[in-house]
Order: sequence, then structure tokens, then C-alpha cells
Amino acid sequence: MANQYSTDQDQRPEIITFGETMALMMPTSSKGIEYSSQFQSLFGGAETNVAIGVARLGHRVGWFSRLGKDPFGQVIVKKLRGEGVDVSHVELTTEAPTGLMLREVVSGKTSVYYYRKGSAASMMKPEHLDENYIKQAKFLHVTGITAALSESCRATAIEAMRIARKHGVKVCFDPNLRLKLWSLDEARGVLLEMAKEADYFLPGLDELKLLYQTESFDEIVQHLRELSAVSIVKGGDDETYVVEKDSIQSVPYFKAEQIVDTVGAGDGFCAGFIVGLLKGYAHTEAVRLGNLIGSMVVQTEGDWEGIPTWEQVEAVLNNVKHVER
Repeated sequence: MANQYSTDQDQRPEIITFGETMALMMPTSSKGIEYSSQFQSLFGGAETNVAIGVARLGHRVGWFSRLGKDPFGQVIVKKLRGEGVDVSHVELTTEAPTGLMLREVVSGKTSVYYYRKGSAASMMKPEHLDENYIKQAKFLHVTGITAALSESCRATAIEAMRIARKHGVKVCFDPNLRLKLWSLDEARGVLLEMAKEADYFLPGLDELKLLYQTESFDEIVQHLRELSAVSIVKGGDDETYVVEKDSIQSVPYFKAEQIVDTVGAGDGFCAGFIVGLLKGYAHTEAVRLGNLIGSMVVQTEGDWEGIPTWEQVEAVLNNVKHVER
């Protein structure tokens, strides 16, 4: 994929990701969608959340997809470019619209409604991939959401992972299980097969219980050790686990002062973890950075709005006091 949005060859992305990003509409008040007459127009997608996070943390990142050549698609491209994400391989098409999701928070419970069937992104095919674009990166970040969108998207995700491995590009895979998109039985085989192609597997503990059909942590660890990947298990008891062939280590969470919105926390973690790897951190230190980013994200409303800059991260790590005036 290529379009008018170009990138300097000297600024080629270190990390590449792809998938569907949708327009997001939310009520401006605490009333539900049914009773709201005013909405705010945003956008969101797991992969672009990660891309924005990587860019804000000071590293070069590219995201590609297909979007409708409509106002929503145009806004998404412009906003991402403004955040420093390379969008040179995004395609705007008249064949299908940009996907849409609605979100509401009622009585403290978040509900999401998808309108993405037949969207431009759901029509991605392996032939839309640019091997030269993928092979020059250091990391490829893939999620299971893309595989859930359609058969062609599934083939595209698997082919992208194959291209990356062919050229020595490290593959990070977050299963991001979305049961509104496909059944658990359908998802299980696909996601576990994709995990076998990853260098870094980034599941949540609850996802693993569903995928491996067990509540036993020891059994889960045994399954993970059969993979060639280093597994980073999110969602433990106040800690994240690093599971390797011959070791398991835990990294404690950073305590959030307040929890405003948990959406995007896992994507913030992924961005922090991958950036930690780029910086040459050990796995546990990269996880520590991911934990910190996740704790900062949940303190702000929105999918990606609360992702911090590297300067803000350093301020927290160095305990720098905020000066109001």
C-alpha cells in the first residue's frame, strides 16, 4: 500500500504495525447512547494506540491499513501524521467506508458497539502488504483483532508475520481476544497458531485461561514454555509475568493515583514494552516500562489520549514534582 503521504528514507520506522482503526463516537455526558443528543468524535484502534505510544516515547513507527476515502478516514490519517506516525502506506479507498464504533459508560460499565462489517480495513488482503516496508523495521506488532475481521484479514496478518520472520524482524503478538468479533472456538485455534510465529507473545492472563481452557496457572505456564516466544503475561495479581523456557519472573505494577478509563491500557503497555526492547532493556525492565505506561494511561479518558511522552515518563521515574505555575 502506498499513497500521497510519504516518508523520508532516513526516517524509516523502527516499528511497524497494522490493523483497523475506526471512528469513535461517544456521548458527551454520562447518559447512555440511547438518551444522548450530543456526541464527541474521536478514533481508536489497538494498533494505532500502540503506534501513537511509540511515537510519543520518541521512536519511529509506521502504521498501515485501508480506510474509507471519507471524512473519518481523512481525519484518522491527519491525526496520526500529527502524532508523528508514518502513514505512507495507508490506503484511502472508495470501495468501502471507514469502520465505526460507539462507546458508552453507564453506571460505571463500558459498552462498545461495532459497525465494522464490510469496512475498508476488513477487506485487507495479503497482496496489499509491502514486503520492503516490513523488512526494514526492527519489530512488527500484530494483534488478533486483525485476524478476527475476515478471512482475508486473517491471511494478511499471518503473511505479514511470515514476511517479518523471513527478514529477521522481531514479531510481537498481542492476541487481543474480542469475543464480539468471533467465537472462542473459532478464535482459539487461530490465535494459538499465530502465537507460535511470535518472538514476543503478549497475552492477558484471562485470555490465556480461555485459550488454554484451564484455570491452572502452572498449566498455562507449561503451555507457554512450549512456544519459541518470550511470553509477557499481563493481568496477574498486581504484577506482570515474564515466562521463558527456564524461568518465570514477576514485575510489580505501578499504582495509579486514580482510575478514570481502562481502555487502551494494554496497548500503552505494549508500546512501553517494545520501546524498552528498542532501548536495549532486559525483558523485566522493558516490562517495568510497559507497566508504568499502562498505569499512566488509565488515569485519562480515551483510547490513546493519556499515553505519555518520554519526558513525562522520565519525570515519574525521577520523581520530578509538577509545577502548576
